[in-house]
Parts: sequence; structure tokens; C-alpha cells
Amino acid sequence: MSEILYLHHPSSLEHETGSHPERPERIVAIERELERRGWEGCRREAAPHVDRALLEKVHPPEYIDSIARASRRGPGMLDADTVVSPGSWEAALHSAGGAERAVAALMGGEARIGFCGLRPPGHHAEPDQAMGFCLFNNAAVAAMHALDDHGAERVLVLDWDVHHGNGTNDIFRGTDRVLYSSIHQSPLYPGTGPMNDNGTGAGEGFTVNLPVQPGTGHDEWLALVQHVVAPIARTYEPQLVIVSAGYDAHRDDPLASCMLTDETYAAMAASMRDVAAELNAPLLFLLEGGYDLGALARSVAATIDAARGSESPETAPLVEPARSAASHYARFWPTLSAA
Repeated sequence: MSEILYLHHPSSLEHETGSHPERPERIVAIERELERRGWEGCRREAAPHVDRALLEKVHPPEYIDSIARASRRGPGMLDADTVVSPGSWEAALHSAGGAERAVAALMGGEARIGFCGLRPPGHHAEPDQAMGFCLFNNAAVAAMHALDDHGAERVLVLDWDVHHGNGTNDIFRGTDRVLYSSIHQSPLYPGTGPMNDNGTGAGEGFTVNLPVQPGTGHDEWLALVQHVVAPIARTYEPQLVIVSAGYDAHRDDPLASCMLTDETYAAMAASMRDVAAELNAPLLFLLEGGYDLGALARSVAATIDAARGSESPETAPLVEPARSAASHYARFWPTLSAA
């Protein structure tokens, strides 16, 4: 059984959002569940502040400073969905800093698998715009750190949050150094991520959007991971695998209409564990969404158990929408032609 490096920080509880789905109780619920399990297999470490120079590789200095000012003035709203309070600045620095530290540990051989149990989440954050509960794009920070500071040439980001990660999508749209793949419900906020959004220029084919209809469940999501994302990953051969791990596609979640279970997250995590191990690439999970506290806590625990375990996941049948997605992306990734 592998050990998981678990990054956390008390500042995650100081990002006060009031009566909002993305609230401090999310972290409390996760850590209470992991405590109930004795933190088995987890080596806990406090997340540091993100390095300012690294953060500026993703977000312009003026934008970063605007988040600091808004937090000092808080509480307030940056848009219709995104709240800041006096504790948000510190929380955001530690959330991005946890991603940075996890990458350094994984790429440096201190651990093979990491999980950042930090908030605020990040995948909706554009370079110069906070949105969708997100302030800084933690996945982009992690990917840039691996590429620019740890010798990686290719990074894979799988985003299984039920909402499309428009920020990560757009940050890496024009490069082949990061392959971004998102499974997400459509139609749903933020309204981006159609299957024909495949990147531009050098990045064409390296954006792999996999929208699913409301009501889609276990077999469909697992088939997309196993029959589309995994074969592409084996061809792409990333040196780091990042999962933007949202848990709001759970059937109990109030903000969407997909039908995943705790077992789905375990199966997807085990599938990506096996792919990463096959490629000799470390694996990093970054907390994104998930708003039913019980489902969130159980699903995070299931992810961690599966990621550190060795039991093979079930093999999903090749069902829609994986069949159509494989057909669409085969022009970029011929290995999918077999599907």
C-alpha cells in the first residue's frame, strides 16, 4: 500500500463564505472522515504559501494584487458566485502553495501520490478573473511548477468535477505541454467545454473535452476514464498526472444532476493510479467541488483508499458517450480507433 502525502492548512477554514455551498464545513467533513479512519496511509503536511513568482506564471501581478485588496476589504462578492472575506487571501495562498509543495515532493521522489485537501478550489479561475468559487488556478500552478521547475516535458490534467474547468482549459489551450481533459455535465455552469473545443495551434488535440448529459452515472463516467482518457494518457506519456478532483457529480450533490457514487470515485481513482504507475508518473489530486458534506467526505476517503491501494478497478463496458468521444478524438489520438 502506498503512502499519500496529504496537504492541508488551517487557513482553509478562514475563507469565510457565509451561506454558500463552498464553505469551510467541506474541509471539516473531509478531515473528520479521515480522522475516523485513523488517517490510514496519509502523511500530513501543512501547505506553505505559494511562491509569488510561480503564481505570476499563471496570473498577472495586477490580478493577484486585486485579490489581496478585495480580501482586505471583505466580505464581498467578486462575481455572482465568488465570495471573498478577510481570510480568503491567506487561504488562497496556501491552497496554491499546497499544489506547489505537492508537486515538489512528488517530482523530487518524496512521495508518489499526493492529495491537497485545501480550499478555495481553482479550476474555474482564469488568468485575470475569479469565478465559480475559485480565486487562483491551483491545477495550473501545479502544472507550471512541474514544467518550469522540475524538468517535466508533459503534464496530464484530468478534471472530473461536474462543472467544466474553463480556467485550466483556457490557460493551456495553445500548448502541447499540458494535456487537459475534462468530464463534465452539459448543459451546466459555466457553459463551456463542448467536445469540439480541442485546443488551438500547438495545443490542437491536447484539449479533450468530454461533456455528458444530466443523469449520467457510474458506467458512463468510468468508461470515459478507461476507454478515452487512459489510452490517450498512455500515448501522451506525461511525467505528472494531476486530477482536478471535484465530487459534485455525486448523486447526492445539490448543484448538478449526475449520478455517481462513492464507488465511482474509487474506480476512477484506481484507474488513474494504474495509468500513472504504468507510466512511472506521480499522481496528484487537487480538491475542487463537492457540496453534499457526507458524499464529499466519503468520496474523498474512497479516492485516497483506491489511490494508495493495489486492487484493480472493474472494467467498464464501452458505452455512450465514451464510444462517440473515442470516435471524435481518434483523429488526434489514433490509439482510440480500436474503441
